[in-house]
Amino acid sequence: MPSPQQARAQASAITSGKAAPEAEVSPSAQLRALFDRPRLSPGQRRIAQYLIEHITEAAFLSITDLADRAGVSQPSVTRFASAVGFSGYPALREKLQSIALGTLAVGPAEELRGNELQAAVDAEIENLENLRRDLADPGAVIDVGRKLSSSAPLTVLGLRISVSLAEYFAYAARRIHPDVRLVTRGGSVAYDALLQSREAGGTWVLAFSLPRHAQETLTAVRVARGAGLKVALITDLALGPLADEADVVFALGTGSRLVFDSYAAPGVMCSALLQAMTDADPERTQARLEEYEQLADQHQFFLRD
Repeated sequence: MPSPQQARAQASAITSGKAAPEAEVSPSAQLRALFDRPRLSPGQRRIAQYLIEHITEAAFLSITDLADRAGVSQPSVTRFASAVGFSGYPALREKLQSIALGTLAVGPAEELRGNELQAAVDAEIENLENLRRDLADPGAVIDVGRKLSSSAPLTVLGLRISVSLAEYFAYAARRIHPDVRLVTRGGSVAYDALLQSREAGGTWVLAFSLPRHAQETLTAVRVARGAGLKVALITDLALGPLADEADVVFALGTGSRLVFDSYAAPGVMCSALLQAMTDADPERTQARLEEYEQLADQHQFFLRD
């Protein structure tokens, strides 16, 4: 996938009647497009990063040598080749060699190594631009924010890698909502918490499911639905079993260019839902925030400016 800058350059060339030649796509950009698979595991992304940073050398390595250089096992390299669409490592290496020869024609590999982090930022900018377009009609966010605000208790579910966003949302929501229950452990612990939330009068769960998607999240969502709770889901998948189980789905792009994902768009969606919750009950919001600020001053929660 070309960066936004490359896309604009290509569009400009087309508008002016001159198609951008294939040779203008840098070898590093070709590799990023080849490896742009959100479902790659962290170990597989390490292989991808090594290949991008050392393409002129890595393209000619044996599977044993590549595994050693990337710090993974040989079976991991084989699975990586399959994950990015090749029948095996020999087919992947053939493709890498054709790209590597293009790298040598362009210039030293050192000139291509410094932009991987910038490419990750570009990908997140694109995710945020997509979210901005989606929010042109904020009706769904406002509606779900109102429903989350009225659910007492409100349950927030996030397991494994999704814990961090669930904790952020729950931390902020507790400032404006009287009963927020955070669930970050799966299995029977999650089931107990969800059932108790429903018995206490709760009506909604906000669930997070980000790559790699945990089976226990799907099970917990099914338990919630079976108990009579409605589920709003923040994820990167618009389709699939998790989306099928949820009542409302906010499908957002995640950054997958680095070894571990980044979550700019899901983070903004958290803030948007919190904003919608504050607007749903402004009197309660104001009272709770003022009370919290008084406690914060009294007990000196924060450093003074």
